[in-house]
Amino acid sequence: MAQPVGIKDVARAAGVSVGTVSNVINRPDSVATETRARVLSAIDRLGYVRSESARQLRAGRSRIMGLLVLDMGNPFFVDVARGAERAARNAGLGVMVCNSAQSASEEADYLSLFAEQRVRGVLLTPADATGRNIEAFRRHGIPFVLVDRVAEGTTECSVSVDDVAGGALAVRHLVDAGHRSIAYVSGPPGFNQVRDRRTGALNALAEAGLGPTALRELPTERLDVAAGRDAGARLLGLADRPTAVFCANDLLALGVLQAMYAAGVGVPDDLAIVGYDDIEFAAAAAVPLTSVRQPAVTMGALAAELLLEETEIETEAESGAKRHDHRRVVLQPELVVRRSSLPTR
Repeated sequence: MAQPVGIKDVARAAGVSVGTVSNVINRPDSVATETRARVLSAIDRLGYVRSESARQLRAGRSRIMGLLVLDMGNPFFVDVARGAERAARNAGLGVMVCNSAQSASEEADYLSLFAEQRVRGVLLTPADATGRNIEAFRRHGIPFVLVDRVAEGTTECSVSVDDVAGGALAVRHLVDAGHRSIAYVSGPPGFNQVRDRRTGALNALAEAGLGPTALRELPTERLDVAAGRDAGARLLGLADRPTAVFCANDLLALGVLQAMYAAGVGVPDDLAIVGYDDIEFAAAAAVPLTSVRQPAVTMGALAAELLLEETEIETEAESGAKRHDHRRVVLQPELVVRRSSLPTR
């Protein structure tokens, strides 16, 4: 395997010092025209590409931002990544996207990788409910912003959606449609989003004069379609089956919809379904899915902008110019009503 061409090879081919090659690359105006042309010719002939990572390490400023999400199989996080990438690109940065797969141990591994790579900062949707991974990462002094989660118990910036309000929107809609027994397919209980959406659902029931027993919770180990199908099978086995189901995300809702379709249960006539996130597949489902929309692209972009602001101010703060004030940005959800929750008879 051929060895990469280094700056010493260029210097040797051009008959100049390594310092002169460095000046041509970084400060071309400081080099005589003829010498500069000779060095550029050698660079072109040899196919030299400078080591950006080495340059960044010398400068102490990476041009890479880390993004660690729960599940890149979920289109919601793809949209978050799109927003973050757009904001980073506008600032001349790239984004290293990693997937914890809802695993605390994989999250810890990726956070260690970010620290080793000395990234500019990290956008993080935590998988570890204990907070230990965040505490360990904080020791590296790398700025981070929490995405899709309120920064509870921390001082860092965060960008999230009011999930209590979102859960209330979903269940209030079902109550207004006449449902008095509702299932909540909730996902892993350790996730704040899951708990907050449940709180919102209970709030909506209380507003309608219904107690917490009107909400039947069906927890799942993951937030994917397979877990939704499993929850749907459990739902079908209930003797006193609820007439509606609210799912903690759209992938769970699509899995429940598949289980109902396979069992011949009509949606929405026999069971109304509401999801959460409003991913693209929600509108394209066999029965278009009612969902609580989160502004995922906006969330990713705002998180990246907060991180960029923090890292820029930290640089200026070294000379005593400014100090970064951490902020919690909470966006509002929106209910998008489609056929899955609207009875046809």
